[in-house]
Amino acid sequence: MQGENASLTPEPGHLYVVATPIGNLADLSQRALSILEKVDCIACEDTRNTGLLISRIFEEKRPLIAYHDHNEKKIASPLVDRIESGESIALVSDAGTPAISDPGFRLVRECRKRGIPVVPVPGACAFTTLLSASGLPSSSVLFVGFLPPKSAARKRFLEENKELKHTIALYESCHRIEKFLKEIVEILGPEREICIGRELTKKFETILTGPSSEVNAKLSNSSKKGEFVVLIAPIDFKL
Repeated sequence: MQGENASLTPEPGHLYVVATPIGNLADLSQRALSILEKVDCIACEDTRNTGLLISRIFEEKRPLIAYHDHNEKKIASPLVDRIESGESIALVSDAGTPAISDPGFRLVRECRKRGIPVVPVPGACAFTTLLSASGLPSSSVLFVGFLPPKSAARKRFLEENKELKHTIALYESCHRIEKFLKEIVEILGPEREICIGRELTKKFETILTGPSSEVNAKLSNSSKKGEFVVLIAPIDFKL
């Protein structure tokens, strides 16, 4: 069994999937700090965003390589080649846990195919952060990431899942959140319990919970800045 101190030092030939803060920098764990400081390279969704994070927590720059939606098919295999040669690499996204509606799946899969150790370094994740503070049922959850951008596809999803007995968790952009909440009211009804979160862990964190019609009305009078997390309670659930 690996000792506590050893877990703070990356091992050669390992991939580390490192969660980073979704807003509050103080949420970065001691283990994540140590791994990011000591790995040979950090594969990140956006080198500018991760570079800013690194500049805030370390005095020296760290070697970064871009790994994002547009290049992950091409770069996953070469990155795993580097790990096979003995490098330790950390995978991070712009915020939260990599591979959860963020790039990372292909890199992790390629490591698994080749028998390379993949080590999770857990931390923040936006939908679990909101779920823990929502008061909605959390024992059974369907997480669907981002729904399609077109209204017809979103409405079809809501129709197909309107009687689901699980909490639904998803992400929505600031550009579509108002329209999506109106679709929830229309398809699931004005009394359906929902919870939305914005700017989670940040100074202007906003969490709104209640019947969809009430949450929709409250949102219309508040800021739409930032990415939203939306939770939809199971049918017949009441707070």
